[in-house]
Amino acid sequence: MTVQLTVNGQVLKLDVDPSTPLLYVLRNDAMINSAKYGCGAGQCGACAVLMDDQVVLSCTLPVSSAKGNIKTLESYEGDRTLNALNKAFIAEQAVQCGYCISGMMIRAKTLLDKNKHPSVQQIKDTLQGHLCRCGTHTRIIKAIQRAAQELA
Repeated sequence: MTVQLTVNGQVLKLDVDPSTPLLYVLRNDAMINSAKYGCGAGQCGACAVLMDDQVVLSCTLPVSSAKGNIKTLESYEGDRTLNALNKAFIAEQAVQCGYCISGMMIRAKTLLDKNKHPSVQQIKDTLQGHLCRCGTHTRIIKAIQRAAQELA
């Protein structure tokens, strides 16, 4: 079946099985590398992308259900919030292995787009469900606070 997706502003027409998870289509067919396969059950957040500015876990969403504009971390240069987060994560050295970071930055974007001055608790609540096995949570929180300062 031919599926049409709008990913990072580009319209893609892909011949894929409609039941294929969006994550697989993004990685294997659209060559998008930021969203990662973590658990395959929507419990770790590594596969998070935006669909019409709402976070979706792409490992559990069939591509046939993917409607609207899909945004991944690859779009950071054209997005003020993602750009600020990118710079802040680098400055705070918040990335160790980097596997979880894309999902966390996508989720943090949704917070900072609504709240330019989030508290530490609001950041923690927003990142609930995103797992980092490297233990850089403190630096991740500092990076989000830094990005918030730049955006304010």
